[in-house]
Amino acid sequence: MHKPPVTPAVRVLRAAGVSFAHHPYLYQAGGTGEFARQAGVDEHLVIKTLVMEDERREALIMLMHGDRAVATGCLARALGVKRVVSCDPAVAERHTGYRVGGTSPFGIRRPLPIYAQRDLAGLEQIYINGGKRGYIIALAVRDLERVLQPTWVDAMQ
Repeated sequence: MHKPPVTPAVRVLRAAGVSFAHHPYLYQAGGTGEFARQAGVDEHLVIKTLVMEDERREALIMLMHGDRAVATGCLARALGVKRVVSCDPAVAERHTGYRVGGTSPFGIRRPLPIYAQRDLAGLEQIYINGGKRGYIIALAVRDLERVLQPTWVDAMQ
């Protein structure tokens, strides 16, 4: 990738004046672990953007450490709903406008509530999808918080 892609996520971040670094990598199965291995970074700092829905099929985004899973029961309790499950990939793509494996929380097709694992707030910098398979960006957590204004929850397994 000679020139970084201009995705909806990149447009949103540029419009918000966010400084970020481009990290293209060879996309293949393995998600956050594969990027962490290729880039030589701690997978705990690579954040997954998970598209989920509650029992009413109301969609939401959950941001979680790459090396951890979402405790869906804890997340459901935090949201005051009965259950939360991962969306089918086709449904997730319709909600966000991004292909699974390239989903960014920035520049999604329509506004969705965004939740983030509470301890992410204590990190300085994270790696997160830039809106295209094989394209990760690094940015300060304070910028993620300023742009997305997530609701911080404890839902880590």
